[in-house]
Amino acid sequence: MGSATCDRRPNIVMILTDDHASHSIGAYGSVVNRTPRIDEIAEHGWRFDNCFATNALCSPSRASILTGTYSHVNGVTTLVTPIDASQPTFISQLREAGYRTAMIGKWHMGDGAGHDPQNFDYWDVVIEQGEYWNPRFLSADGLRTVEGYATDIITDLATDWVDGLDGDDPWCVLIYHKAPHRPWEPDEKHQGMYTDPVPLPATFDDDYATRSSSARRAAVRLAENLNEEDLKVTPPEGLSYEELAIWKYQRFMEDYLACVASVDDNVGRVIDWLRARGDFADTLLMYASDQGFFLGDHGWFDKRFMYEESLRMPFVLSYPRRLAAGEVFTDLVTNVDFAQTILDAAGVAHHPRMQGRSFWPDLAGEPAQPPAAGIYYRYWEHDDKFHRAPAHYGYRGERYKLIYFYNDGLGLPGTGPFTYPPEWELYDLVTDPQELRNVYGDPAYAQIREELKTSMWREQARLGDKPHPSQPRPAGV
Repeated sequence: MGSATCDRRPNIVMILTDDHASHSIGAYGSVVNRTPRIDEIAEHGWRFDNCFATNALCSPSRASILTGTYSHVNGVTTLVTPIDASQPTFISQLREAGYRTAMIGKWHMGDGAGHDPQNFDYWDVVIEQGEYWNPRFLSADGLRTVEGYATDIITDLATDWVDGLDGDDPWCVLIYHKAPHRPWEPDEKHQGMYTDPVPLPATFDDDYATRSSSARRAAVRLAENLNEEDLKVTPPEGLSYEELAIWKYQRFMEDYLACVASVDDNVGRVIDWLRARGDFADTLLMYASDQGFFLGDHGWFDKRFMYEESLRMPFVLSYPRRLAAGEVFTDLVTNVDFAQTILDAAGVAHHPRMQGRSFWPDLAGEPAQPPAAGIYYRYWEHDDKFHRAPAHYGYRGERYKLIYFYNDGLGLPGTGPFTYPPEWELYDLVTDPQELRNVYGDPAYAQIREELKTSMWREQARLGDKPHPSQPRPAGV
């Protein structure tokens, strides 16, 4: 390999979807569908088995990815707290270093003065959630409607922009899809792919016996909270509650998985396009979703909670010129870590405000610091009018997870007016990987419980987040 090739800075492509659960990706062992093109990225690079969102909600996760900071620093705590788009991002750092930059698709961090994308040479984004069909796009030239299916259009706009570039400058393009977000509208090509019964998850009948009342309050149950727009057809008459829950699950999964199939095809289009350009080996290509999603797990849909299905993000990447193929990364990483890792891959300085831990040295075989001992999570959008999920924060180590439901919206936009008594949950992910048994009150876990409280308190202090006033200060801190 010649020195010129070695010194070449990578092109960067981040494909981000919305609400794509890792357990509906082949590379992660899905039993409900196949995703051969997303899997292909993992085959040519790395699959991350412990990648987590620090706030499992669309807008906050996107802000953390872009800025490399937690919600309390970047200001995007809920769905209705728009971003100050002038703050430093990995994009602003790349652009200063000579990269051409573009943002296409789902921005979802507000629009208008101060909130539209900044530091992009080109941006073309859907409004808020965006539409699946004939979506409206906002760019520097104004608002327009584009005929067609959003997942295809976003791919077209992204590849067309790169193909129109002059010169040899490296480029970074963010290809951010609406899919597979609610209301799950497939295109004609993929409609009806999953009409055969989809296997029920093992925890579908979770009775919440040991969970807090905080967790039970959330309006995320398939049987009760999927609506007519979600289902597109009226359920048959005469079903029992249990039969209706299974019918709704099948209906939801049929459309959800068909939307994922379209995403997978479009990931394949990007891979094939990079190969045709001769750029695949020299591109840092990433696929992720802004958080996970409950696919009938615990009888739920949606996200928000710190439970594994929601917390866990799918994340695969390839960069064949520099990184080995077919590797699996098992250390704990978060979406806050992406910004610095991308900058390291490009040889560009981090912004000092960024809070993550770059895992690029680990991928390159030269670890610069020990792995993270645990990750800090905080969900701020307490008791919102649609899903009623409780405000909580927590700490997840390799084996144990501590969750504190502080149940207070703190007056933030998008939160509900009511507060509830605080509650704790604790899970042992080795003996109980499906998180069915809250052991917070189990004397056998008393020492672990107190150690986790201390670890969480110290991590909050390190990151500059304030514990809720209701949380007692741990002994010995």
